[in-house]
Amino acid sequence: MRALTPVDHVYPIMTPHSDKHPETKGASHAPKGLPPKVKIDVNHVILVLSGKGGVGKSTVSVNLAYALAAHGRMVGLLDLDIHGPNIPKMLGIENQRPAVLEKTMEPVHVTGTLAVMSMAFLLPDTSSPVIWRGPMKMAVIQQFLSDVNWGALDYLIVDLPPGTGDEALSIIQLAPNVQGAIIVTTPQDVAVLDAVKAVKFIEKLDLPVIGIIENMSGMVCPHCGDTIDLFGRGGGEKAARELGVPFLGSIPIDPAMVKAGDEGRPYILRHADTPAWKAVDAVMENLVKRVES
Repeated sequence: MRALTPVDHVYPIMTPHSDKHPETKGASHAPKGLPPKVKIDVNHVILVLSGKGGVGKSTVSVNLAYALAAHGRMVGLLDLDIHGPNIPKMLGIENQRPAVLEKTMEPVHVTGTLAVMSMAFLLPDTSSPVIWRGPMKMAVIQQFLSDVNWGALDYLIVDLPPGTGDEALSIIQLAPNVQGAIIVTTPQDVAVLDAVKAVKFIEKLDLPVIGIIENMSGMVCPHCGDTIDLFGRGGGEKAARELGVPFLGSIPIDPAMVKAGDEGRPYILRHADTPAWKAVDAVMENLVKRVES
């Protein structure tokens, strides 16, 4: 394994103790050609994408990873939203730093079965921007795979930024055992339109679409228990049917889930019996059936 130092001067930050800010200097020295697959011990790499921002993709990634871990799987959660890494904030670990042991870096462990790696751990503070071009992002993604001591994983959940850019292409090229992608959308037409683009993107890369998740699918009123269709309902399921891809399920809005993410308190710890968590658990079970069967 390589030491956790700049690779060919592509990027100046790759240890939690560096005082340098990410910048674009040196991008012209990025390695050329397609690199080989990284050798890590993982059974299933699952990509989580959305065609646009604002659909709750990262919230779905966090809760899906937590649900898998709660059911005894060894899970890694890789935050590849390089420019807007929010996973540590949602899990209440944004002030932690990975330990560097010789030539590897330890992910931050949330529980005994859930480990996390994110660009947020390596920045000087939460307001520091990452101003990088594609080759630099690919280099750091490679290190997040090869130089992080993930251990033996059943699942590596990869939270990707919105759209169909460099990060998705890089992880597909570098990671072993990529089982396919989950597409997260909300019910309204404008979000579904972009979700369709994400499905087509994955299909063009000859990867399976594991399924579509319809997030924010109604809101259960905390007072009367009735469901309010804030953004409509059924758009994601209809798109899955028309595209001929699996539909993994719908997750309703729960204001407590929003609050849990802001406070960095995993939603399951206090709301395991709510309709929203039961929906997350059902989506997780559908994912496991499709991947492990």
